[in-house]
Amino acid sequence: MENWNPTSDFILLGLFNHTGLHLILFVMVLTTAFTSLVGNALMLLLILLDPQLHKPMYFLLSQLSLMDMMLVSTDVPRIAAHYLTGRNSISPAGCGLQIFFFLTLGGGECFLLAAMSYDRYVAICHPLRYPVLMSWQICLRMILGSWFLGAADGLMQAAATLTFSYCSSHEIDHFFCEAPSLVRLACADPSVFESAMYICCVLMLLVPISLILISYSLILTAVLQMHSNEALKKAFATCSSHLSMVGLFFGAGIFTYMKPKSYRSANYNKVVSVYYIIFTPVLNPLIYSLRNNDVRGALRKCMTIVDQEKKGCKDKGETVKKI
Repeated sequence: MENWNPTSDFILLGLFNHTGLHLILFVMVLTTAFTSLVGNALMLLLILLDPQLHKPMYFLLSQLSLMDMMLVSTDVPRIAAHYLTGRNSISPAGCGLQIFFFLTLGGGECFLLAAMSYDRYVAICHPLRYPVLMSWQICLRMILGSWFLGAADGLMQAAATLTFSYCSSHEIDHFFCEAPSLVRLACADPSVFESAMYICCVLMLLVPISLILISYSLILTAVLQMHSNEALKKAFATCSSHLSMVGLFFGAGIFTYMKPKSYRSANYNKVVSVYYIIFTPVLNPLIYSLRNNDVRGALRKCMTIVDQEKKGCKDKGETVKKI
């Protein structure tokens, strides 16, 4: 096969075609993405504005919301542009940026979830030492470490992917640039890179999930030794929401990146990618807001303030009319 011009664009085959069913699915994806952005933005604002939520646990949660918002914003606009305008080309630089941001946010979220499990372990198993073991300095280091490790993985894989020479077939059977889909188009044998990418995925997925399982095993042991029903309920309410997000996020990631090559299907990869890029982020604010009393209380307080301001504006308007 002849070599592909490195200045040419890649062609993304996309997610939808112009049929009635796919139009409905497209509207559902856009609605879910918009709901995700609004929900995570609201969660972020609540944590920033309410002093009662200025705790390490909620600061970690605010970073999770920020990552989810950025993840949705990285890929959904291109899905919409492809479907509405028919423009499905993407430059090599744009492809590299998509790979970088996707892996930065996905990898960073893996380590951030591990940091959140450590926070819950300290809060439940060592409550008296919580200010020391989970100080603001430690919390900030965990957050910066999560962003740094995700960015390092994204930068390495994006740079390595774009060093390949690609052949005349430059159609990517996906709706965004993903490293495994892109290297299949390489003229050279990508087996060494695929092995290195697999090792990276093991580190980015299995190391955090191992830390999470260790933390929750210790939490479960401590919870079972509690004699207070109220303490048990509070511990399970806090941890179950986090474990739900862990299962959803890591399950999709392991399915995509650690499945043997012979079992990989482009259509299944697209479905799973939609799941963790669009649907998992919308569940984050729902799970944490519905299962967390502090967040629900902050939301009620915010709604009360808004109602009072509306009532005050209405009273002022009536007074002006009387004058």
